[in-house]
Amino acid sequence: MSARLSREELIERLSRRRPGRRGFGGSGDPIEAAEAREATRGDHDLNPGETPPSAALRPAAVLVPLIDHPDGMTVLLTQRTAHLSAHAGQIAFPGGRIEKADADPVAAALRETEEEVGLPREHVAVIGRLDTYVTGTGFEITPIVGIVTPPYKLTIDPFEVAEAFEVPLSYILDARNHNRTERESAGRTRIFFVLPYERRNIWGATAGMLVNLAEVLNS
Repeated sequence: MSARLSREELIERLSRRRPGRRGFGGSGDPIEAAEAREATRGDHDLNPGETPPSAALRPAAVLVPLIDHPDGMTVLLTQRTAHLSAHAGQIAFPGGRIEKADADPVAAALRETEEEVGLPREHVAVIGRLDTYVTGTGFEITPIVGIVTPPYKLTIDPFEVAEAFEVPLSYILDARNHNRTERESAGRTRIFFVLPYERRNIWGATAGMLVNLAEVLNS
């Protein structure tokens, strides 16, 4: 699969599979919420059946920023600072919890992106979303996909973000880079994706969402 997808092709492929929305954020009927999550699971979910109870889920949203360079698209990622209480040092998309003031997950993802890396929301053209991702730590994440056209300037929040970097979309789309590994956690064996890129290992929820992105764009 070529990474030289047009904006129209990206939108068309993202619109082929529309995830259910009922129960997002842990609200609504818990049975319907669970059914909605199961309906949106793809091969990126390697630990089915381990979803925390719906009432315990905390709604969050992230932006999956596709940077539209002339020589091919890239994906913008961040590395969290080492002192944070949750997911310290991990590679992540810009994003965070959905606050009461946020109109929807799109608003939350754009607000958090602006706060974390200083990318103004008017520079982001939202084109769709990926499957909801429920983490073992109890977050129910809505990944929002947006296209960013250079040039732009980032202003990183040093408290939350150690650095921001880009990964070629062609690397993400290549299934040979989607490695699986196991780790013991709280007495259980969990399986997760790892995408090794240069000196970094992209793993966990971020890797799962990137694999989901590849599923959609390779379809």
